[in-house]
Amino acid sequence: MTERLTEEVLQELLEAPSLDGFIGSHDFPAATLPDFLEHMLQKKGLKRSRVVRMADLNETFGYQIFTGARNPSRDKVLQIAFAMALSLRETNRALKAAGASSLDPKCRRDAIIIFCIDQGCSLQKVNEELYRLGENTVC
Repeated sequence: MTERLTEEVLQELLEAPSLDGFIGSHDFPAATLPDFLEHMLQKKGLKRSRVVRMADLNETFGYQIFTGARNPSRDKVLQIAFAMALSLRETNRALKAAGASSLDPKCRRDAIIIFCIDQGCSLQKVNEELYRLGENTVC
């Protein structure tokens, strides 16, 4: 089952006969980064320790991100997104939950990252592509 577009959900909200009915029939994504990451771990059947390792994060810092004790930079969120093999939509939700800007295809570096996400690239591969094209790597 694919995730519905924001525009579709908005239209449903505007056409809803009651607010209570709309709210009761929808699952709203987690508002905080730790909540979102925990949801994605469960959805994808991943272990936090493996994600932290695959994201090439310091173990303590990685766990602090997952518990909300530390606020990660945009690139740290991207490291986690690649380690979890998040989709573009999921990655942008993680960035939003972290208070960072979403990926913008009009930005050269972001366009490379978006392409790599769409192709299912690893963190290592996206860093290779960014370096090859003269952009700052994610880590």
